[in-house]
Amino acid sequence: MRGSLQRPARSGIRLSSKPRPAAAEKGCASSALRQAPHQKIVEESPSTAVSEGLRARICAAAVAAGLAAGYRNAGTVEFLVEGTGDAARFYFLEMNTRLQVEHTVTEAVTGVDLVRAQFAVAAGGSLPWQQDSLTQRGHAIECRIYAEDPASDFVPQAGVLAVYREPSGPGIRIDSGVSEGIAVGVHYDPLLAKLIVYAESREAATARAIAALREYPILGIRTNIPFLLRLLAHPRFTDGGLHTGFLDDHMESLIAPAGPTPEALAAAAAAAPHADAMPASAPTSTPDPWANLSGWGR
Repeated sequence: MRGSLQRPARSGIRLSSKPRPAAAEKGCASSALRQAPHQKIVEESPSTAVSEGLRARICAAAVAAGLAAGYRNAGTVEFLVEGTGDAARFYFLEMNTRLQVEHTVTEAVTGVDLVRAQFAVAAGGSLPWQQDSLTQRGHAIECRIYAEDPASDFVPQAGVLAVYREPSGPGIRIDSGVSEGIAVGVHYDPLLAKLIVYAESREAATARAIAALREYPILGIRTNIPFLLRLLAHPRFTDGGLHTGFLDDHMESLIAPAGPTPEALAAAAAAAPHADAMPASAPTSTPDPWANLSGWGR
């Protein structure tokens, strides 16, 4: 189906139901971008591809699917959206009978704890909220931090995290399973952490995500953080023109090495007055620090 649709967007609805539901409770529509091995790398809520009218139709379909299946507890119903505005068409893709990795963006814009609700319902209790009490405020973006090399077709990386420092601050959340000094192996998924940011608007959330990624140093292995920075700064991401072929369409510009950072330019400017004092035979440094690691993290 996906191949026959014209640049569809992917949208997911978080769904929770009571042990004996008269109705299912629905969450907020979110959208996602996926990279080469078909793993999601960026998710956001609300979805840029879903208008208010379309959101009501999609949520109604998600609730109907849950009720028809007699589903209990938390899950995510995913759709492909074709077109724009309230008249856009959408098609059922799948239902994941669990909370997905990107449930955090729904939590951020609704202020509810979906994991707590999942445990409560599984224990035979009721949901901690009613549908009428759910409201959506602001915008949330989740970036998945992977140990992989985007320039080499996203090949997973292995090695020791020589430096691993998580950013912090208002509107920043990190869900991670690693710490500085541990070895990242080859036997598990390369996902290191999730960076979730929340702000009053999509523009502010994007700026916050970029700032947080710039304060997320990881050394010892390659990660997709530079790729994420180029993605969030891309004009087509900024204007919300996202679809399932977005990364394929813009991969060349996203993979291309980024220009020097402001910090690097400042360091170069500071070193410039001393350039004349350096021996003529002084070795020139390579622009890629990874080339000097003698296979470390390759």
